[in-house]
Amino acid sequence: MGGERIERREFLGQVASAAAGAIMALHTSSEISSGMEVRKVGRIKQSVCWWCFVRGDMKPEKLIKEAAAIGFASVEMGPQQYWDTIREHGMKIAIVSGHGTLTDGLNRRENHKRIEEELLRNIELAAKYEIPSLIVFSGNRRGISDEEGINNTVEGLLRVVKFAEEKGINLCIELLNSKYDHKDYQCDRTWWGVEVCKRVNSPRVKLLYDIYHMQIMEGDLINTIRRNINIIGHFHTAGVPGRRDLDDEQEINYRAVMRAIAATNYDGYVGHEFIPKGDPIQALRHAFEVCNV
Repeated sequence: MGGERIERREFLGQVASAAAGAIMALHTSSEISSGMEVRKVGRIKQSVCWWCFVRGDMKPEKLIKEAAAIGFASVEMGPQQYWDTIREHGMKIAIVSGHGTLTDGLNRRENHKRIEEELLRNIELAAKYEIPSLIVFSGNRRGISDEEGINNTVEGLLRVVKFAEEKGINLCIELLNSKYDHKDYQCDRTWWGVEVCKRVNSPRVKLLYDIYHMQIMEGDLINTIRRNINIIGHFHTAGVPGRRDLDDEQEINYRAVMRAIAATNYDGYVGHEFIPKGDPIQALRHAFEVCNV
């Protein structure tokens, strides 16, 4: 992510044992009261990605309180010590990391035993806290072909998928760009992640479709989302270029993308994973309104 950005892989390593939250029943007619303001909540269940916003002077408790007041349904990827506070504010934890670093992932057999142990532990924890999904990673290529990487990733997921099915927890393999932010990451195209999901052939193995990353790698966002919505378990957002706010200085028409998602049968969450340019609460409020369709 470069420059002033926090390294996400470092953050995920710190919270790899995290898991909490459940799907929140929000409807078009739902309303959130914030002081004198009453805000209608649309069809998209929006979530705040912890690591992007708990930075600088932002205190965790303030982020949680403000997110709830804005109308967010979830705060995700945060440390376990704050899960109860999030839930006490009427929100869920939509998704957390299921295993360790994203560079050493499921595409290498030597990682399978470790990842299996981590996932089994975190699936149990997710079920306890009603977390619907865990993030899993392909890992970096390091010379592995696409076919070998897919086969190994499928093999690794098959070690835990029955337990995930029993507990009702989604395992979402994340799509990341290998052009700028995650050099050499293998699951960097939608087709690769789709092929993994098809071969595992479980309703609990899905994609984490990161809109920011896939705009960089392939574009064609709305068509791709429509074609694959049945195997998408979670979304992430950020502005392109720069992974900044969802404003008019970046190239993605997020309102159009959200309308396309809302028009499908998708009932999961959309997590905002961008680095705010200025005041984080103002940035979150603006992102919420852009995506509140």
